[in-house]
Amino acid sequence: MLSFTPSNKIENELKRLQGLFVETYKELETVPPDEAGYLNRFALISNIGASTRIENAVLTDQEIEWIDTALNKDSKVTAFEENRTFILEKLSKDRERSVEEVVGCRQVLSTVYLQADEFFPLTETVIRGLHHDLLRYHSRAASHAGGYKTSPNRVVSINHDTKEERIVLDPSPPGIITSTAMAELVKWYNNTIREHPWPLLVATEFVFRFLAIHPFEDGNGRLGRALFILALIQSDDKYLAGIAPYIAIDRHIEQNRPLYYSVLHKCSGGKFQSDPTQYKLKPLAWFFIKVIEASLGDIKFYREKYANLKKLSESALAVLDCFKSSPERRLKVSAIAEKTGLPRRTVQYALKTLASQHFLQSLGRGAGSRYQLVF
Repeated sequence: MLSFTPSNKIENELKRLQGLFVETYKELETVPPDEAGYLNRFALISNIGASTRIENAVLTDQEIEWIDTALNKDSKVTAFEENRTFILEKLSKDRERSVEEVVGCRQVLSTVYLQADEFFPLTETVIRGLHHDLLRYHSRAASHAGGYKTSPNRVVSINHDTKEERIVLDPSPPGIITSTAMAELVKWYNNTIREHPWPLLVATEFVFRFLAIHPFEDGNGRLGRALFILALIQSDDKYLAGIAPYIAIDRHIEQNRPLYYSVLHKCSGGKFQSDPTQYKLKPLAWFFIKVIEASLGDIKFYREKYANLKKLSESALAVLDCFKSSPERRLKVSAIAEKTGLPRRTVQYALKTLASQHFLQSLGRGAGSRYQLVF
């Protein structure tokens, strides 16, 4: 059972949203495997980028796509260690923490997409394992990766003008209260996710209670959002579970970041409650309903982008490849012509095509124009 009773208005909105799930699911059933892989990769990279930037990482989706491409050359779990120097030199070492967070988030989300069914019923061991993978590439976090917190981890906001501190979240204290709360949460989740008629609401309560506990010293936000996706895939609703790997939920959370934090605070006043019925979860349910509906709209856009990609000429693909190897750079026509060996006029035509189809963006005018990759 949920710890809150959804209003008739929420249930009516869920019924409407369910119609969109069914429609999207049937559309995706007709998609060829290569296109489905393209859509899933978009969702993966968008979710990685957004989830890490919500926690103040700095890498763009273009840079994350480049990292994903570099690591896909070797599917072994050691791929990052073997490519660390190359990646950090490419993206600059002052971003090392962001790169490590991105690679860890990529590991977790890839695992969730591939092994969600194997993780049901969910266990604390699985959650701790995912947390370990999330932090495994950050050397300073090695001591607490995969282990519940051993010291208080209040989230504090500081006004840099007045130096005043405000407690944003006062989670469960470490020790027996945290371990008990996590055991109860996992048991509740396993008994509810495939029994309740609205699994989206179960996922909402699950992720909020996880965030309110804040069981780990670091990485709770990123892991909580990954667990939300896991809950959608593990649900007994084949339509919701079927479309979950193709929607970039975190992309739309990031776009509404201030509202996201405001709603989280509104649900609890920023304080952990051992009795979950004390939380006010309806605002968060509304937030996720709107976020998921918005994320469904991305699928049409990226299906059109995939169709355009397949129609590109060899010269346009050669120009696009220049940007994929330099995601952080803004390139001029002369640099692209030199790199590809293509005539200047061919490059200019290719750039015009790529910009009109939203693969690139044009910056500036005339001879000083530069182009940059769009994800």
